[in-house]
Amino acid sequence: QVQLVESGGGLVQAGGSLRLSCAASGRMFAVNRMGWYRQAPGKQRELVAHITSDGSTNYADPVKGRFTISRDNAKNTVYLQMNSLKPEDTAVYYCKADFVWSYYWGQGTQVTVSS
Repeated sequence: QVQLVESGGGLVQAGGSLRLSCAASGRMFAVNRMGWYRQAPGKQRELVAHITSDGSTNYADPVKGRFTISRDNAKNTVYLQMNSLKPEDTAVYYCKADFVWSYYWGQGTQVTVSS
């Protein structure tokens, strides 16, 4: 069993920054990839960024150059540094852990960017 707990969301003005954290516990030794997704009201959940076990990263086009995903393997924690935030970044942000046999989601953290 794997548990993911996100934190760091909140209200910020456009142009501001936030750092999200995803603390993982459980059988994380076999995780393939960790990722951040987001879901805005009335929209489907979408990929923001992910990072593989060897450190390779991938970003959605809307966040390239503004967001950075990183991981601390010793702490089993994944981070999402979000800079130059825009109102369209407003969403619930979810952490996801992908394994060969399954995947797990966190409960989400709200990010609201005011104009």
